[in-house]
Amino acid sequence: MAAATDIRYTRGDATAPHGARPAVIAHIVNDRGAWGRGFVLAVSRRWPEPERAYRAWHRGRDSNDFALGAVQLVRVEPQLYVANMIGQHGIATRRSARPPIRYDATGRCLAALADHAAAAGASVHLPRIGCGLAGGRWEQVEPLIRTHMCARGIPVTVYDLP
Repeated sequence: MAAATDIRYTRGDATAPHGARPAVIAHIVNDRGAWGRGFVLAVSRRWPEPERAYRAWHRGRDSNDFALGAVQLVRVEPQLYVANMIGQHGIATRRSARPPIRYDATGRCLAALADHAAAAGASVHLPRIGCGLAGGRWEQVEPLIRTHMCARGIPVTVYDLP
């Protein structure tokens, strides 16, 4: 097992990750098949493949693993992937009793992504996942990243917009 790492925080665009490849850009998606607000817009501006793959994954959900806690890796450049991680149940509405983020599902996503990253020798790059439209709190998401990724030696960079 690799030595534990810490989260690196930086200012910048998570869709333009710093450092060597291979790398994975990770983000949270919902389990309803909705794509069109939040970080996914930045992803779609750069590459069409993650949205197309997510929509196809959702359409085929009766015969695939599309569910909370699942991860879909989409290759967007020779050594760069986008990880669509289903960690959000539905979408927030004014009448929502609780935020759509599901921390347990997000943890399962991060654990699965850590397996992929470790096997590929990849670093992981992400915005503050689950803390925008999903309504999560970073104080609850950050420990999941530390437990599932940093403890396994996966280099993680979190990007905050300038």
